[in-house]
Amino acid sequence: MKKAIHKITAVLMTLVVVFSTMSFKVDMHFCGDTMVDYSLQNKTESCGMDVDIHNNDCPVVQSKSCCSDKQIVLDGQDDLKSSFEKLNLEQQQFIIAFVYTSLHVSEESSSNNTFEQYAPPLVAKQLFKLDESYLI
Repeated sequence: MKKAIHKITAVLMTLVVVFSTMSFKVDMHFCGDTMVDYSLQNKTESCGMDVDIHNNDCPVVQSKSCCSDKQIVLDGQDDLKSSFEKLNLEQQQFIIAFVYTSLHVSEESSSNNTFEQYAPPLVAKQLFKLDESYLI
């Protein structure tokens, strides 16, 4: 049960880090008040009703376009410490001490079990049967 909780916690913490550092943008193309196209990765396609203002064929008529583009950008965090060298001295000492003790404590606890080399005592009488009491 404890291992399952640790795995679930690790997965949740990983998802928190991934989603907090992730950034994305949404491009939207509106024709009037209605959204015609949206895109998460590329520029949106035009609806064909755009007026080319930079067209030199007709310099007298300059009409305003009914189309507009809108962009929503969500920037994620970028201040995570990604390398061991950027940690200060106290943080490096803590990590080294934590790893060292966690590795050596588990080795010592498994090697200090001296009771494993002795056989259990032989049972002459089954004492638990002598002390049993039953409610009737």
